Amino acid sequence: MKIKILIPVYNDWQSVSELLDNIDLSLANVEHEISVLVINDASNHDRVDNDKTFENIISIKLLNMKKNQGHARCIATGLKYIYEKEDFDYVIPMDGDGEDRPEEIKEFINQIEKSSGKPIVGKRVKRSEGLFFKICYEFHKFFTLTFTGKSIKFGNFTCLPKTTVEKMVNEKATWNSFSGSLTKVEKDFIEIPSIRGDRYFGPSKMSFYNLIKHSLSIISVFRKIFLIRSSLFIILYILLIKSNASIITAIPLVFLLVAVYAISNLALRENMEEFDKALSNINDIDKIK
Repeated sequence: MKIKILIPVYNDWQSVSELLDNIDLSLANVEHEISVLVINDASNHDRVDNDKTFENIISIKLLNMKKNQGHARCIATGLKYIYEKEDFDYVIPMDGDGEDRPEEIKEFINQIEKSSGKPIVGKRVKRSEGLFFKICYEFHKFFTLTFTGKSIKFGNFTCLPKTTVEKMVNEKATWNSFSGSLTKVEKDFIEIPSIRGDRYFGPSKMSFYNLIKHSLSIISVFRKIFLIRSSLFIILYILLIKSNASIITAIPLVFLLVAVYAISNLALRENMEEFDKALSNINDIDKIK
């Protein structure tokens, strides 16, 4: 099989260099063609050129973007490039900082024969962040399930067959949210346990603000269901508190209305015309190996 590993990066070259080394080590005795596509999201820090020898990775390409478009669109561009320009059977998108652990790639590959062509997702069973972030992440999952009916316990770290990649590059939601789009186009997944690793260098880029944006972007993919459930919640909640209304009891309503506004704005990021032109943002391509 021909498997492509897709890695977005922005100003984190030290981590990506370490990741490529660890991916190469993790692929020992793997009898498939594994190649890597790194998407440079218009970094303003130069990449350090190191002479390295990779024994198990067949090839490494670096796509340099003209302008920065963010993590989700970076992955979307990579999927589109692979689908249109490369010969492949599966794609494994993963973060470039070490939080998606390269030693789990082998388990994805082992599951392919059992998957019957279904996408394989890394279900988070353990996270490396602090307690406050973990609580917020659990609330994100609860809020998403409550208002969309979707239980999404995975991120970018997945293994996608070519049929799924085709669906995603033809789905405008991919331009906005990877996990939201994957949940929309596929109803059945194979899950493997995935432990969130520690960053190789520097602090995590998943801040509280980014977590909120990530959560609302996923929900925006299912905005019709969200708006219906939100409306029902607002009506029932008003009926419940009408005899005991106060500033305190109004807080959930304010929170939900702000969420509705934010989700409506994030939904505007779903732009198929922009997605179709994604490859025009490629400035040049470097072949590292």
